[in-house]
Amino acid sequence: MMSFRKKITVIIALVLCFALFDLSVYNIFTKRYINNTSKAMQAKSIELEKYLPFDENSEIAKINSSLKLEGDLPVIDGAAALYPVFSAFVDSLYPKDSVSFEEGSFSAESKLQYTNTRGAYKSVVDGTADVIFCAKPSEEQSAYAREKGVELEFVPIGYEAFVFIVNKNNPVDDLTTEQVRDIYSGKITNWSEVGGNNRTIDALQRNEGSGSQTAMLGFMGGVPMKRNVLMSLTGSAIGFSFRYYVEGIVENSDVKMLSLDGAYPDKENISNGSYPIVSSLYAVYDKANDNSNIPIMIDWILSEEGQEIVEKSGYVPVA
Repeated sequence: MMSFRKKITVIIALVLCFALFDLSVYNIFTKRYINNTSKAMQAKSIELEKYLPFDENSEIAKINSSLKLEGDLPVIDGAAALYPVFSAFVDSLYPKDSVSFEEGSFSAESKLQYTNTRGAYKSVVDGTADVIFCAKPSEEQSAYAREKGVELEFVPIGYEAFVFIVNKNNPVDDLTTEQVRDIYSGKITNWSEVGGNNRTIDALQRNEGSGSQTAMLGFMGGVPMKRNVLMSLTGSAIGFSFRYYVEGIVENSDVKMLSLDGAYPDKENISNGSYPIVSSLYAVYDKANDNSNIPIMIDWILSEEGQEIVEKSGYVPVA
C-alpha cells in the first residue's frame, strides 16, 4: 500500500498540476478578452484616472449643470461599466473638494467611490454608500439586503445592450438567442453547428456577483450553464459583457460583438427594440436613507441635463 507520505506527495502534485493548468487556461484564453495595456485596467476593470471628475483631460461627458448640490453630499459608487457616467454626475453636481483620489484609488473621505458591482451593493446595504449605479443585483446581493432589513429602490436611468463577443477572426457574426442558450447549456459544442469553423466552443463566464454574470444568469432563465475546461485547450471562445464596456472602455480590437436574431447591438437597435437583450441601468439607494439630496440628484439625473450625460457616455437614455 502507498505510504501516508507518498499519498500527501501525490495530492500536492495533483493540486499544483491543476493550479498550473488553470493558470495556463487563463493566460491563453480568458486573458485575451482583457485590454492588457494598463496595470490599472487589470486591477480595477477600468482605468479610473481616465474618467476622473474635475480633470480637464478626463474622458467623461461634461456639461454645465444648472444644479449644484450643497450640504450632505451623497456618497456614490457603482459598476465598472457605469463609472464614467457617475463620475460625470459628480463633475456636474459636486464641489471639486468633495473628491479625493490618491495613488490610484479614492480616499475614504471622498464622496466618489469605486468598488465595482459586488462592493457597491454591499456598500449601499451597509450604509457606506448612499447611491450606487449598477445593473440588477444577483440573488446573493438581494438576499444580503433582505438579511440586513434594507429595502432598495431601483430607478432606471438608462438602457444598455447585453452582448456576446468572439475573436475578430471568428467567421460567425450572428447567433439566435436560442443558439446562445444552447451554447452555454452545453447542447451546442462546436462552431460548425452554427455556421462557423470546425472548432470546439469555449463558453467563458464572468466572476460570480458581477453585473454581467448576473445578467447572463437572467438571460439563461434558470437553465444551468456548463463549461468543459478541456475545450479551452483547442476551442475558440465566446464571452459576454455590456456593450459600452466592450466598445467604449476596454476597446479591445481583437474581439467583435455578435448580432443576435439579426440585430447588431448599436444604440439605434437598443432604442427601437430590435436588439433582443436590453438591460436597464439603475440608480439604487436604501428607501430608508433620509439624505435630502438623494431625491434632488435622482430628479436631475432623469432631467434633460442628466440624460444628456447618459447619452454622451454611450448609453441610451430613458427619456
